[in-house]
Parts: sequence; C-alpha cells; structure tokens
Amino acid sequence: MKLSLAIAALALAVPTAMSAQDSTAVSNAERSSTFSSGSSNVAPFTQESKRFNDWAISVGAGVPMIQSADLTSIKNGNGKNLFGYSVYASIDKAITHAFGINIQYDRGETRQGWFNAKDLAPTNAPAFQQVAGRTQYDAISVLGDLNFSNLLRRVDNKSPFRWALHGYAGVGTLAYRAYQKDASSPYQRLMTEIKPFRLNSLFGQAGAGLKYKINNRLNVEGRIMYVVTTDDEFDGGGRQYSDINKREDQISDNFINATLGLSLQLGKHESHLMWHDPLQELYYKLDVLAERNQDIEVCKKGDVDNDGVCDDWDRQLDTPAGARVDGAGVALDADLDGVIDLYDKCVTVPGPAENNGCPMTPAPTPGGVVDEVVTNLEGIEFDFNSDRILSSNTPILNNAVGYINKSDGSVYTVIGATDTKGSDEYNQKLSERRANSVKNYLIQNGVNASKLNAVGRGEKDLKYPECDPAEKCEEWKNRANRRVYFEVK
Repeated sequence: MKLSLAIAALALAVPTAMSAQDSTAVSNAERSSTFSSGSSNVAPFTQESKRFNDWAISVGAGVPMIQSADLTSIKNGNGKNLFGYSVYASIDKAITHAFGINIQYDRGETRQGWFNAKDLAPTNAPAFQQVAGRTQYDAISVLGDLNFSNLLRRVDNKSPFRWALHGYAGVGTLAYRAYQKDASSPYQRLMTEIKPFRLNSLFGQAGAGLKYKINNRLNVEGRIMYVVTTDDEFDGGGRQYSDINKREDQISDNFINATLGLSLQLGKHESHLMWHDPLQELYYKLDVLAERNQDIEVCKKGDVDNDGVCDDWDRQLDTPAGARVDGAGVALDADLDGVIDLYDKCVTVPGPAENNGCPMTPAPTPGGVVDEVVTNLEGIEFDFNSDRILSSNTPILNNAVGYINKSDGSVYTVIGATDTKGSDEYNQKLSERRANSVKNYLIQNGVNASKLNAVGRGEKDLKYPECDPAEKCEEWKNRANRRVYFEVK
C-alpha cells in the first residue's frame, strides 16, 4: 500500500501517540513504530518502557519585593525601592505532557522601609520615615505545574517549539526572622521569629513562568511569583508600627518574587515529557517516506480479502469483493435482515434472502381480481412497536376493499399479531390496536362495518413459530410475525 494508506493510518495512530507514556519498550537504536499492528509489540507499562524523561532539577535566583505591608520594598508611601535577594531549588516530576508536581525550597531576604536596614538612619527625615525592616526567610512548598503551551498546542502544528508558558500554584511552610532598625538605636532588633513546620507558618504562592529550551537537557526560565505570607508581622514593622499603613486592603505582608533559573532534565531518553510533541515522530516518518517514494507496511500479516482491514483485526476474512465493511472487517447489513448490502436490493427494508432482501409484498393481479394471498391479507406487516399502516400495505388493502364488498354474506375477522419481544400483556393490546387500525382503514374506504370484526392474538399466533424468543431469528422473520391477516366465516 502506498503513502496514501499511511496517511489514513495516522488517524488510528494519533490516540496512541498522544498518550503520556508509550507502553512499547524501545531501545536507543530503534524507536517503536506507532503503525505496528496486533499486540505482539505491546508490553505492560513500566518505568523501563517509558519513552520520555519525566524528572528534572531546577535552580534560580531573583529579587523579592514586599508589595502589601506596613513597611514595603516599593516606593509607594510606605518605603523606598529596596531590593532583597532570593534563591530556589526544586525537584520536578512530570505527570503528563501538561501537568507536573514540584517540591521547592526557597531562601531569601526582603528589605523594606525608608532606608536599608544595614545603613544608618537618615536623621533629617521625619520620625515615621526613620524605620527600616529586614526579613530572612526559608520556605518549603509543593507546587502544581501546568504547561499551558502543551495543553493548548494545536495538534496540526508541525513546527518544533522552544518556548513554553507555565503556571504554578501551591502551598507550604514558611519560617522567617524579621528585624527592625530605627533612629532610636543603631542596632537591628529581632522583632518576630517563626520557626518551620508550625501550624501558623503555612503560606501560599502562585505565578507564571516562561521557559526557553536551550537543548534537550537544559532550559532557562523567568518566573514571577506572588507569595501570600498570611502574616502581618513578616515585614519587621511589628504591631507598634501597624498604624503606619491606613489602607484596609493591605492587611498581610505579601511579596512579589521575580526570578531567573535553569532546569536540568534527568534521564536516559532523548526528550522530556513536557517538551515532546507526540506527533513529530509520525510527521517525520511520513515526510521521509514521501521524499523516498517508499511503501509503508501497515498490515504485517496482510489483507487477504482486500477490504482495507488488516487480517490481525479482521473478523470476516472472506468478505466479497466490493462489499462495504465496518472497522472489524464485517460486511455491512444496514437493515439487519441477514442479506449484506452488496446483495440487498432493499437496503433499508428487511426481507428474506430468497427475495433479495426485499419484503414479500404481492402485487395486485390483472383485472382487479384478488388472489388467495390478498384475500388472506398476507404481507400486511408493521414496524416494531407500531400499529401505523405503512404505504407499502395500501395496495393490498385497497384491493381487499373491492373483494369484501363483492362477497355475499361473508363476515371477515381481521386478526392482529405481534412478534415475541415484550410482555404477553403488552403484545395482546398491541395486536388489538393493529387489527382495529386495519378494520378502520377498510371501513373508511367503503367496506360495510357489519362485514368486519377485529381481534388480537398477541404473540400466540406466530407465522414463524421458531422465532420464540425473537433473538433466534433474522429480523425479516420477526417483521413477518408483526402482521394482520383475515379469517372468513
């Protein structure tokens, strides 16, 4: 089969390729084929069989600035622009191509107030501006890592990508020592100390990072994180300075941390799970085959009946030539009458094989004479669970009108019947409705009502008794049991 068949196979291969970890074991010398058929190449998923690296370590450094506190790091009325420092290290685990978990350690120092706490207080400044704070902190947190670029990446984008936007959010424990210095003393005083792993030391942080892929092992990332300390004394101002800031929306000492870092991918594989585009390998193989004008082997065991379904999966290996098949290679039979569509002359209406899949509906005889089949109303059949007269029934019924009117003194009993699907009680009522439906049609078209009776026999009067239960027979036999016929007295 030529390349066109390989393109068609792409639709079947994509769900397998899009999974987070391929369950097919591969070596460094040869990658597994996503086009391989059958189950011979599929092995249970293990850590040894995965195709992508999913661990990494990250380190970085940055500048934290307190944004909402009594003493801030930003020149906004509560302090000057004072820059601290921060460093972080994390162990990163990718769960899928778009989500991971990071365990991160942060250490840093924020500086806030109207002068650097390591400098002398400005003596010419107002008293409320002669305050400085310095906070040293350590934090351990668990962060969720959402890769927006992989999550939103179009599957038809064939270009490689080196930029990725990540979102982070998580919680952890925060320990810190907050110092204060003012004009009254040249020394820094320890105002607040919170030790780690205390119930009141919980904090949260969230933000975004933009990564650039330097190579398959190394990434560089710029992050901006917003840290919620949940503590009004983190800035070192202490309770005695809580009235410095009169804004009610600044009740906790949160800060912004801008960092620049590196990530090192760990593992023996060529690419990392969060960078790998699962379609690239497929596009590459197809492009190479197109350039070389080569065939691709889709069915290792062949396709003996040439129906487009590999023998590995084909449930009907002797499909007639030209027959349409389903995904399992079985010839289609739209009306489920046992005659495949290739040979069925009435594809949407069930009928016996001896009539080429069409219902046994007799035609009126020449001259308006009604034969025995019409007299007995053979062929008056109904849809499942219905008493509606079908258009295919009207020629027989119209001829029966003339026959009954010409008869002398005979009384005709219209008998309704059903198949064996459903309960006895329900089928009895359904058969009565069918009989009355035909009776009313004949009366409306000119038959004297005194010549007609209507009775229902439910499922007790089967034309094909072997269809009990109904599952034992083809649909056309069950349809023949859903009928109305005449008895003459």
